[in-house]
Formats: sequence, C-alpha cells, structure tokens
Amino acid sequence: MLGWVITCHDDEAQKILDRLETKFGPLAQCQAVNYWRGLSTNMLSRMMCDALHQTDTGDGVIFLTDKSGAAPYRAAALLSHKHDNCEVISGIHYGLLEMMYPLRETLNSAEFRDTLVGQEIPGVSSLWHQQQKNPPFVLLHDLYKN
Repeated sequence: MLGWVITCHDDEAQKILDRLETKFGPLAQCQAVNYWRGLSTNMLSRMMCDALHQTDTGDGVIFLTDKSGAAPYRAAALLSHKHDNCEVISGIHYGLLEMMYPLRETLNSAEFRDTLVGQEIPGVSSLWHQQQKNPPFVLLHDLYKN
C-alpha cells in the first residue's frame, strides 16, 4: 500500500486527515505534517523526513501538498529525489483525497500520480509533470572541451 504524507499550511493537513479517518477509520501509513508560519525550513524538512520513513513500507510514498512551489512542496521535492517510488502532488483538497483513497492499495506510485493528475482538476499537478514541461538545462556545446 502506498504511504501518504499530507502536508499543508497551518492545520489544514491535520483537518484533511481527521476527515478521512472519520469516513474510512484509522489510516495506516498516513501522516499529516502541518506547516505553520515561522517554522524553519530545516524543521519542516526533518518533520517531512520522519513522516516519509513512518509511512514507507517499500511500496512508495505520495507527498500530498496544498500549494505548488510553497515550502512543503519544496521540502517534499528534495526528499523525493532521494527515495525510490516517491511522488509529489500539489493542489490537493479533501474531496480529491477521498476519491483517491481506495486506489492506494492497487496502484504503484507512478500510476497513482498519473491517475490523480489525469483527473484534470484545476491546480492539481505533480513534480514529475512539472519537470516534463521544463526539461533540465543542457549545454549544446562545451566551451572547455579541447
């Protein structure tokens, strides 16, 4: 089963997790990380790293963030590059996670990412999809090559 790390500004992540647990019961491999104003990026990264390790059983982890480019998204992006089967999704809200909850057990991380973004909900994207729009910078020639 895919692990979920829900991370949003203020207490929104915990509110989403609480609503999901009210509907589905206790959620295994799911953690909320709230990003409060004034929280250092170092502390946020440590909290996200702890949540990643608590939710990952080898099937992969999905970081579910509220705003693309904001601190929780950036911290998740940095962590995702260090771990296999790790995806970062932005623009999430309760209704979207409620709809996607049953797919945690049947899809791998890439399939989950593509299914979620494939819903074409405004504002919902993934780190992987954003990277496809903006490929890495490549030099066309090497100035220092002899």
